[in-house]
Parts: sequence; C-alpha cells; structure tokens
Amino acid sequence: MSLPPGFLDELRTRTSLSQVVGRKVMWDNRKSNQGKGDMWAPCPFHHEKTASFHVDDRKGYYYCFGCHAKGDAISFVRETENVDFMEAVKILAQEAGMTVPERDPQAQQKADRRTELIEVMEMAVRHFRMSLSTGAGATAREYLVGRGLKEDALERFEIGFAPDGWQGLWDHLTGKGVEPQKILDCGLAKASQRGGKPYDTFRNRIMFPIRDVRGRCIAFGGRAMDPDDNAKYLNSPETELFDKSHTLYNHAPAREAAGKGQPLIVAEGYMDVIALSEAGFEAAVAPLGTAVTEHQLQLLWRIADEPIVALDGDTAGLRAAYRVIDLALPLLEAGKSLRFALMPEGQDPDDLLRREGAGAVQGVLDAAMPMVTLLWQRETEGRQYDSPERRAALDKALREKIQLIKDPSIRHHYGQAVKDLRWQLFNPRNTQPGGQGQRRGGGKGKWTPIAPVRAETKSSLLVTSDEKAYGALREAVILAVLILTPEVMEEFESRIEDLPCTGPDHARLRDLLLRHGDTGAESLREYIAAEMGPEAVENLCRRPHVALIPAVRRPGDQDLARQTVKEELEKLDAARGLEQEISEATEDIGGMAGEFMTHRLKAAAQARESATRSVQEDQTEYEIGANGAPISRSEKEAFDALLETMGFPKNHDE
Repeated sequence: MSLPPGFLDELRTRTSLSQVVGRKVMWDNRKSNQGKGDMWAPCPFHHEKTASFHVDDRKGYYYCFGCHAKGDAISFVRETENVDFMEAVKILAQEAGMTVPERDPQAQQKADRRTELIEVMEMAVRHFRMSLSTGAGATAREYLVGRGLKEDALERFEIGFAPDGWQGLWDHLTGKGVEPQKILDCGLAKASQRGGKPYDTFRNRIMFPIRDVRGRCIAFGGRAMDPDDNAKYLNSPETELFDKSHTLYNHAPAREAAGKGQPLIVAEGYMDVIALSEAGFEAAVAPLGTAVTEHQLQLLWRIADEPIVALDGDTAGLRAAYRVIDLALPLLEAGKSLRFALMPEGQDPDDLLRREGAGAVQGVLDAAMPMVTLLWQRETEGRQYDSPERRAALDKALREKIQLIKDPSIRHHYGQAVKDLRWQLFNPRNTQPGGQGQRRGGGKGKWTPIAPVRAETKSSLLVTSDEKAYGALREAVILAVLILTPEVMEEFESRIEDLPCTGPDHARLRDLLLRHGDTGAESLREYIAAEMGPEAVENLCRRPHVALIPAVRRPGDQDLARQTVKEELEKLDAARGLEQEISEATEDIGGMAGEFMTHRLKAAAQARESATRSVQEDQTEYEIGANGAPISRSEKEAFDALLETMGFPKNHDE
C-alpha cells in the first residue's frame, strides 16, 4: 500500500522515539540526558548488561554500538512487535492521533511529482542566489550589508534576490526545459488575468528559501525593496509542497542546535532568526507571517519542552504573545510549556543585537517569564481593583482561562499560581492588630491608607474590650467553618480578604485560607500545621463558642457552612456599623460628653459583654433584625441595652 506524500514525515514528527523505545527498555539514568533527548539503555535486540543502545530523540533515530541495529520509530515497532511496515505505521499513527489514509493507487505518482516540484524549487534557489551577485542585486546587497549580514551568513541561509521584472524567473526556468504548469504549481508564477504570459510571483525582493524538516526547499519568503510596496514581506502561496501553518522557518538547523543544548527561540521574522543565529543563538525559528498555529506549537514542543517566545517590545508584540497563550492553554501537558521574552520597547531581537550585542539578548532570554505571569499581566495591567465588582470580574476572567487547561494537574498548579499573584495584589500589608495599616487598591500596585482610629475611640471601653471580644468570637467561627469546609471559600473570598482580624493568629489563619483554601480540607490543614503547628486547628475548634456551632460539628456540609459564614459576616458588619455610629457620636459631642457619656459607653459595653457570654446558650434562636439579617435573641437584647444607654427607646419601631 502506498501512502500520500508527507504522511510519514508528519508521523515521524509527531512520534517521540524515546517514548516508543521506552516501553521496551530500562533507561540508564546516569548516562542519559532526557532534556537533550539523548537516551541510553541495554539493547533490546541482543542480550547485554551495558547501555550501548543509543536513542537520539531529536533526530528520531536509534543505533546500537554492540549489534549495530539502527532505524527509526517505524523500524523499531516492526522489529519488537514482529509486524510488517504498514502495521507498524498503523500502531504509531493511532498513538499519534492520526488516521492512516485509505489505499491510494496513485500515491507513488504523487510522490514522484512532489520530487519533481522540489527540483524546480531548488532551481529557483540557485537563480535567486546568482541574481543577488549581479548588478541588478547591488541595492539588495547594500541593504543586507547594512543589516550586518556577512557573506557566510548569505551563503548559509542561501539568501538571493528576485530582480524587478515580470518574467525573469519564468523565462529562466522555461529556458531550462521546466514545464510551465510545474512553475505555476510551485507558486513561483501566477497566471495572467488578461490572457498574457504568466508573471513572476516575486519581483524586486530579497529572497529567503523556506525548507522543510528534511531540508528541502518548499517555499520562499520575499522582502520588498520598494518602501511603497503594499506587502513588506510576501510568502509563497499554499501549494502541494507548502502549508505555512505546518512549517517553521529554519526548522532543521534549529532542531539540531537545540539537540546540542541551545534554548529554542521563537522569533517573529526571517531577519530576526538570521541575526540570532549569527550571534550564536542557532536554535531560532519563526512562523511564516502569521500567528503561531496549533501544529507549529506541536512542532516546537517536539524540539524543546519549553521554547522561549521572543517578541517585539511593542503593543503588537504583546498582542501576539496573548494570542499564543490562548492557543497554548488547552494544549499544555506536564513538562510542556512556553516562556516569553519581551524585547525592550520599540525593538526586535535584530535591533537589540545590533545596538547592544549578544549579551543584552541573553539577558532578556534569561529573564523570560513563565506563561502564567504573562496571563496575569494581560488581565490586570492598567486596571484598578478598588471595588468588589472589579475583583469579581478579574476572578471570572482568570477562572475562564484556567478552565481551558485540560490537564487537571496543570490546571491545579495554574490556579495556585494565580492565587499567589492575587494574594500579592490584594493582601493587606503591614497591618497590625489595633494599629494602622495599608490596603492595596488597584492593579498598578496603588496603595490607599486605612483611616486611623481616633484616640478617643481607641481608649473607650467599648472598643478595647467588648467590640474586640465580640469580633474575635465571630472571626473564630468564620475561620473554623471555612477551614473545615473550604469548598465554600470561593464564595466569600473577597469578604475574607477584607476581614480585619483582631489578633495575629486569626490573621495568619485568614492568610492561609486565602492562599490554600482551594486545595481541599486535608491539604489546607497540612499547610496550617506546617505554618502554625499541628494543634492550631484543633485549638480553634475546641473553643466553647466554636465547638457548639452546627457547621463545626458537621464538617463538609456545604449548605450549613455557607449559611453560617453568611450570618457571621452579617453580624460583624452590623456590629462595626454600630461601632462607627458610636465613634461619630462621640466625636460630635466632643468635650460635652464628660462623665455622662463615659458612663453610657461603659454601661453599653457591660451590657454587650454580658449578652455575648450567653450566645452559645441560644445559638439557634434567631430573629430578623432591622437590617434584614438574622440575629440571636441575646444579640437583640444586647443591641436594645446599648440603644437604651444612648437614650433611644427599646422598641425599634418607635
């Protein structure tokens, strides 16, 4: 059975030889270098104890220095599975997610035709190379010299020139006996719409041959010499040989350099790749005039586990990076990712090399950021998050992006990384219990001070004793319930962030909840134990007013936990609102308050303290308060007593 042209090339590209061989051998980890695809093992074809069987995963070939067995993935499956060629192809195709084409009687004829077209392309390469050295190519040579390209670079990348004429290449090829239809099928010429002779696709352009992974010329890229040309860069049209979404410029040389340990760099254009290669960064490739495609991304990951995407330092470069992120998220696998190196503003790699040298480029590459960092930057840069609605919008946008990741392990780690970044953005800093702190107010790192508590209010018995004790009680319940049932944490995350804890232990528990609440109850408790000791959670839950809470006695009951946290937060809000009113009233009365006001506040504090002690006795006896929130009977009595001391009647309706 014959296969269509290119099918076996794609199969070999998609297949990892080390994975295929790894099912049959035990790798010698001391001798192997997995990062470079350089693997060694005892030979599966003859009995031996030494690791003389070598797999070059980058090139896709194996060789045994003992029995001299050699081949690729197909031959390995044939020998080890005892199957014929087509059966081996079917096995590998199934693993690679490819469908073996139906029998094609004309496949060999197509393969022969493909070979003939490639021969025409090589003739064009030689013609363009010759044209660059003629008088017609003088301006192009000056331009290339001005870009810093020496003769050996022009030779290595086979750079040429298409003169400014309508049928220069056409006449040259037909004069060599090439059939006109083959020239058209190669995309080197276009048929005239007016019935005249076909005309050359490339005119007055510097020419860059584009070769496939096997080094065969399949297309060209042309850089216009006329600054007024509509297309600065022009690629060959899609042909039997060329599919730009499946091709990388400089693929084969970059793969070889990456196999020797160089980092794989993804640049934007031909000149960037050439400049990087000439500066010593030989594992450089570029997509062909379009955004990176899914197939190109798979090709990149076949060369290296973590390619570095080097983009121009401008808005267009950032947009290109964001498109790559959206493409890559659903395709991520363990060990396969991307890093992003953003050039200084207004520069591309070629500019930076010519101005500051290879050291500057190396510095940018060393500082390449992981994909999650750029994802975070896209969603937060230039935005302010000074309201719950804006924070919620950020959470939603990030959650939607992370959900695109199919691998659950990677999805989890992305969620944790985003949570850490979110923590850095919103976490209150330098806040001490009872003192003045700061709170982050926006995406650009803007900080807004928390208003200081007035000295008169600080010194009042209401604040220093009753309110602090009441707040600590409510905080303990909230923290205990969320630690035992962290599944509901996400619904209250923004509220917990703003929880001004009354003591350092509560503040540490709050911080650990925010950072690790999505890891599950067991993992969360392990984090807390590591940070605060193994007794921290137990001591919290054994407090009398906490232990009696139904949601604490029934951990994992999400509905009960959700209702309890909601009610406790509402109680804290009500208490703080009342505290603010008292503070403002105290300020308004000022010096007139005297002993009378002090007496009132003291009485109110004593009434609240007395009522708070009885909360656990009637925890389930709820009424509806004036603000619509559930309150216990003892709280209502405390509230009434406080109002009475301030000169208000008990009846709330009066």
